[in-house]
Amino acid sequence: MPDSPTPGRRERKKAATRQAIADAALELFLEHGFDRVSVRDVAERADVSTTTLFAHFPGKEALVFDREEEVDAALAAAVRERPEGQGVVEALRAHALKSWVPIVTDPRRESFTALVNGTPALREYGERMWMRHADALGTVIAEELGREPDDPACAALARFVLEVPALTAGRHDPRATVETVFDLLLNGWR
Repeated sequence: MPDSPTPGRRERKKAATRQAIADAALELFLEHGFDRVSVRDVAERADVSTTTLFAHFPGKEALVFDREEEVDAALAAAVRERPEGQGVVEALRAHALKSWVPIVTDPRRESFTALVNGTPALREYGERMWMRHADALGTVIAEELGREPDDPACAALARFVLEVPALTAGRHDPRATVETVFDLLLNGWR
């Protein structure tokens, strides 16, 4: 029996609509720039009403960062559902290799990064999302290790781990970079 049930037709349809909206938004933002595209433009491109768009996304910036809830869930799962005997840092290394290396090697990453960095509202939203991920991950790590939720070592580990995608971007061998960063975490500076 699978760990989680297969999503029903309604859930699949909602997910497909959400993805169509996010895809339409990113296409338009890359073509015309974030500030020159309205929410209505995105809804029209995705062939949905603006009401439907807002049922899936709380605001225009969220259209660009459409997978942020998944990021939080995946980070928490990497820590909480790690194999018995595997440490938190090794679990996060495995997650980074599996999930983040493909993202940093995606050919669309450069244009996405330019869009975000070139748009103050997106840059600010991205920074808030990064902090939220760091806080959530730090709390999960603390829970798993039986420490206080605001444990500074757990918060520092979370923030350092979340820098891994930025440290790998543009590197010749992102996989080797991930390994180097996690080796440093595990073994310290030599």
